[in-house]
Amino acid sequence: MTVREETTDVAIVGAGNIGLAVAYYLVVRHGVTNVTLVDSGDPMAMTSAQSGENYRNWWPHPTMTAYTDHAIDLLEEIAEASGNRIHMNRRGYALVTRRERPEDLIAELYKGYGDGGTGQIRIHEGGSAAIYHPPISADWKTAPDSVDVIVDRNLIRSHFPSLAPDVATIFHIRRAGDISGQQLGQYMLEAVRNAGGRIKRAAVESIDAGSTFALNLRTTEGQTKLRADRLVNAAGPFFSKVANMLGEDLPLSYIYQQKIAFEDREGAIPRDLPFTIDLDGQELAWTEEEREVLACDPDAALLLRQLPGGVHRRPEGSPDGRWIKLGWAYNTTPGDPEGEPPLDPNYPDVVLRGASRLHPGLRAYLGRLPRGTRHYGGYYAMTPENWPLIGPMRTPGAFMAGALSGFGTMAATATGAVCAAWMTGAELPAYASTLSLDRYADAVLMAELHESASKGVL
Repeated sequence: MTVREETTDVAIVGAGNIGLAVAYYLVVRHGVTNVTLVDSGDPMAMTSAQSGENYRNWWPHPTMTAYTDHAIDLLEEIAEASGNRIHMNRRGYALVTRRERPEDLIAELYKGYGDGGTGQIRIHEGGSAAIYHPPISADWKTAPDSVDVIVDRNLIRSHFPSLAPDVATIFHIRRAGDISGQQLGQYMLEAVRNAGGRIKRAAVESIDAGSTFALNLRTTEGQTKLRADRLVNAAGPFFSKVANMLGEDLPLSYIYQQKIAFEDREGAIPRDLPFTIDLDGQELAWTEEEREVLACDPDAALLLRQLPGGVHRRPEGSPDGRWIKLGWAYNTTPGDPEGEPPLDPNYPDVVLRGASRLHPGLRAYLGRLPRGTRHYGGYYAMTPENWPLIGPMRTPGAFMAGALSGFGTMAATATGAVCAAWMTGAELPAYASTLSLDRYADAVLMAELHESASKGVL
């Protein structure tokens, strides 16, 4: 049987936001237009469709801060060029704790912002002369920058009245907010198609690497072959699988994380609330009967233990909308992205209980979530240090852009721009080699990351 064969300059495996961003920056910055994105499903249909759609430049290491600052710069360029088609806003991130002036977290904040931290961080305490600007406007052009650390309970009560009264400290990250990940992807896809790039709907069954790459594909019409001079692995939850086709192993695990979204008919979450994260761990208050039921299931029994911090919530949509999102990345057990999505029926109740500790108004929904509540999830592809892998693979001519566990939408632009720069020999940002496989040869850096208590997982 004759197998139909096609050719392309660049084949990108994966048509989520990351693959689209690589194609976009190849097209708009480097004039590489003979690009083919290969995906077995629709563009942005897998992990990209499950995104929390948030962005922030807060990270516990300056390399990741520089990377996400770069990504936000590029998001702003797209927002400006498109008339803010991506619905970019800047209410910020509010990281909340019940600890009084937590010096370790403040020190971590300064470390994450590096040499510029001193000028970016404002401390608000009793008698402070620093002026705190609440998130009155969500306009990314006019909202304040930098970080406000509020350790004044009266100031917290004044500006965040919906929070529980035991909150003692808020870290308000101002260069943060949310966007429409679907609109971002669609904008990039249109630019790629207008330049002559294309989407090929097919499953990659194997890859033969030689002077060129031969991708053996399965389509609804049968077997085909796509030959490419260069290859990009942007396969999201199948990142390792594509690497294995090239005879490469990557240090990755795949962890399923879930979220819920529903109509906030009780108005528990103010519409101008920043993306708010409870940093404190907690043990949920189950009844004795509930504890007995959970204890009978080995998986559910984990919910009886102390759960980590990180439960978060934010308003969804326009200021006059009513939907909200809740999430809590407490799962740490790797899974199989090729299996059935392991949605946990307990999750909506768990995340609601956890979130209601910080927002008591959410207790109105315990046991009575509104009809139409959406429960969904996706796999986080994670390196042990929770940094991405962007740049050359070990196979000549192959590149990668992945392992963006929970920060794929916010960092897609920088990921695409950096991968495209690697591919074309263009100038790279200072952080680029540290986010490639090169970092594993830096014993000092890897020891530092291994010892770090925080990896920025939210």
